[in-house]
Amino acid sequence: MSEYKKVCFMYRNKDYTMDGIRSALGLAVENMYAYGVVMDNEMPALDENQQESIEMLRDMEGEIYTTVPANVETCGFEAMTIEELGEKLREMTVVIPYGIK
Repeated sequence: MSEYKKVCFMYRNKDYTMDGIRSALGLAVENMYAYGVVMDNEMPALDENQQESIEMLRDMEGEIYTTVPANVETCGFEAMTIEELGEKLREMTVVIPYGIK
C-alpha cells in the first residue's frame, strides 16, 4: 500500500464547494492525493482565483470531478458518473462529505 493517503471530498452543497476545493488543495500541499466531486449542483462560472486553485491542485496530481454535465462546460471540472465515483471511492484512504447541512 502506498505511504501517501488518498482523500476524496464530496461536495453536495454549492455554498461550500469552493471552500472544500481549497481544503483539498491544502491536503495536496501536505503530500496527500486530494480529489473533489461536485455532486447534484450546477456551479456558476469560476473566477480567476478559483480557477488558479484548481490548477494548483491539478499540478499536485489532484482533480475536481463532477456528476453534473453543465459543470464540465462552465467550470472545467472532469465529468464522472455515479458508477465511476463508486469505483474511485474504493481507491480512497479517506472520504469526506464536505459542507452537508
